[in-house]
Amino acid sequence: MFKRLKNRLRNYFITGLLITLPIAFTIFILNFLFRLLDDSLSPTFTKLLIIAGAPIQEGYRIPGLGVFMTLVAIFLIGVITTNVMGAKLLKLGEKILERIPIVRNVYTGAKQVVTTIATTDTGAFNEVVVVEFPRKGIWSMGFITSQTRGEVQEITEEEVVNIFIPTTPNPTSGFLIFVPKKDTTPLSMTVEEGIKMVISCGIVTPKYDKHGELKDGTREPQTVEIDPQTINKLDANS
Repeated sequence: MFKRLKNRLRNYFITGLLITLPIAFTIFILNFLFRLLDDSLSPTFTKLLIIAGAPIQEGYRIPGLGVFMTLVAIFLIGVITTNVMGAKLLKLGEKILERIPIVRNVYTGAKQVVTTIATTDTGAFNEVVVVEFPRKGIWSMGFITSQTRGEVQEITEEEVVNIFIPTTPNPTSGFLIFVPKKDTTPLSMTVEEGIKMVISCGIVTPKYDKHGELKDGTREPQTVEIDPQTINKLDANS
């Protein structure tokens, strides 16, 4: 009894920790960025306002001005780069940056990370499956992203699907594997439930009814096989 209560309390604590840590980390990052932008840019913009004739005392700092002006600058850059001339200037600037040895590596890497995050769509996951990975006898949960095409499909003899095997508790990294479709075992859980299970390290497990009960409370239609001899006996008795 005490052991069961201890395990339950431990699971509650770990679940709360897994939920709290991402929130705390997000608040920490946002607070860090806010302070960094405000401390570095607010004095500069304040001086510009004083030069422009704004009734502001020398040395006075407007809280949040650096963040506000940064957002305005980002908006204006977006407006400029959406037209033809702005797009050409952007390409020219990228070409210049790509010719600088150290800056090129930093800029290219940062651009790839931002582009990946911005274009990531959780709806790209079609189905939750389990496959034997990384070796026979060990099962891993993954998400089918699409049907394999191109060179990878051409060099294989079977129908292959692309499967993303996420790491835990951070599902944004993982492995891309190409598996014959017949070697995958589909699960009834949704993609959202699968991601929650990965993030919680398996602590949060979706409910599953092996008797075929669906999530709306109904049951899947079942096929009942009747022995032909039983039918003959019934006909004979009637």
